[in-house]
Amino acid sequence: MTVPRDFEHRYRAVASRDARFDGYFFLGVTSTGIYCRPSCPARTPRREHTRFYPTAAAAQAAGFRACKRCIPGAVPGSPEWDVRGDVAGRAMRLVADGVVEREGVPGLAGRLGYGERQLRRILLADLGAAPLALARAQRAHVARLLLETTDLAITEIAFAAGFASLRQFNATIREAFDGSPTQLRERRRRGREPHVPNRMEIRLARREPFDFGALLAFLGPRAIPGVEEVVGDTYRRTLRLPHGPAVVEVSDDGAAVRSRLALSDPRDLGPAVARLRRLLDLDADPVAVDDVLGRDPALARLVRATPGRRAPGAVDGAELAIRAVLGQQVSVVAARTIAGRLTLAEGTPLAAPAGGLTHLFPEPSRIAAAADATLPMPASRRRTVRALAAALAEGTLLLDAGVDREAALVQLRRLPGIGPWTAGYVALRALGDPDVLLADDLGVRRAARALGLPDDAAALRARSERWGPWRSYATHHLWASLAVSAAAGTTAGTDTDRATLEEPAP
Repeated sequence: MTVPRDFEHRYRAVASRDARFDGYFFLGVTSTGIYCRPSCPARTPRREHTRFYPTAAAAQAAGFRACKRCIPGAVPGSPEWDVRGDVAGRAMRLVADGVVEREGVPGLAGRLGYGERQLRRILLADLGAAPLALARAQRAHVARLLLETTDLAITEIAFAAGFASLRQFNATIREAFDGSPTQLRERRRRGREPHVPNRMEIRLARREPFDFGALLAFLGPRAIPGVEEVVGDTYRRTLRLPHGPAVVEVSDDGAAVRSRLALSDPRDLGPAVARLRRLLDLDADPVAVDDVLGRDPALARLVRATPGRRAPGAVDGAELAIRAVLGQQVSVVAARTIAGRLTLAEGTPLAAPAGGLTHLFPEPSRIAAAADATLPMPASRRRTVRALAAALAEGTLLLDAGVDREAALVQLRRLPGIGPWTAGYVALRALGDPDVLLADDLGVRRAARALGLPDDAAALRARSERWGPWRSYATHHLWASLAVSAAAGTTAGTDTDRATLEEPAP
């Protein structure tokens, strides 16, 4: 799907109420002072009254209030930021993860490697809003969710959402939503179930088509005992969040992803939502992905069979990287067993276990110091696990939502035992790069051969040029096409970084 850039094409998308463009851009209507998503059912404004903005924050900064009919903040994010992976994209991911609330604009700038004034210029040019405006829009979004889904006192919500004062909170809510916090709560919460403290249920927007079953089929066999599980059509897991542990579960209701969260602290709602969106790849544009991949005759059948396949990400980059190393050259079942043993020995127990969920995945510092018996694997791989964990614990390697992908991968590759496959897998899942083809993976090559594609890594990379910038999705299509049993055996490789015959275990 080609995203319209000029005024006329965007206006046509609005006139046709095309929901495919929701989240890509927003329109402000000067005659009413409101801003909407492109699919808003309201009457199409006249051209001279229409203004377009790249983000909701930019529309709010320009003085527009959110439409009460289409709720423009409740849309998927733009996958453009993941494709670009530039400063603007990294900033958007960090703001969504609550970095400004925890570290302020200086902390955001420091993580991105820029001065505050320089970052402000970049974000104004690319996103139409300065860092504080982006953070303010994020706070308003989190506050709306808390108002709609909890019975927390207004004052508690104000500070949980990141506002410095109740006055600032009230002013922002009125400006953004044209109503007081009390009015917003009453408007949206009628018929809701009784509230349980710090437990909430929200619906996460995503674009159609959406193959949730394929996500469960990928995540389920890899679920670490005690940390995550798939029960029926629901995925559940523990999260380590900035202010405490949490338990979350997600399922699909046919129109959105239904998420139930049990948080230690309501301030963690924003980060929890951001991490779930990354894990489930909810900001993807499946129409654009399927259109590109479906043009290749070799992939067309796979795309038609599973439209809307997502590329699962990760809730924690450090966790995913360690799991990738644990899974080198072993089966899915073996990797899961090793990770489960490590979690039981070094993970943090939950104060109140929730069903099969009992622990948080171990912190890197604990893994770096783990006993040999906790890491049943060849000594060379054990050294790799410890070196990786130590780098993550010391902060010399960062794999959070805002890192520069290329710089992070350079640092990762400097560690002993980290080769192309592991680095590529980390890029694909931990860093959310949508354009990774693991051409050296034996499972990918085997699937390619079965489809009549080249099974030589170099030739396959050359063929995959036509799949960009969505080669991560092609990788998942190829893995899924194998339908390999999770109990398949391992295969010997020629180096320490070779994947197994099945798709990678982590």
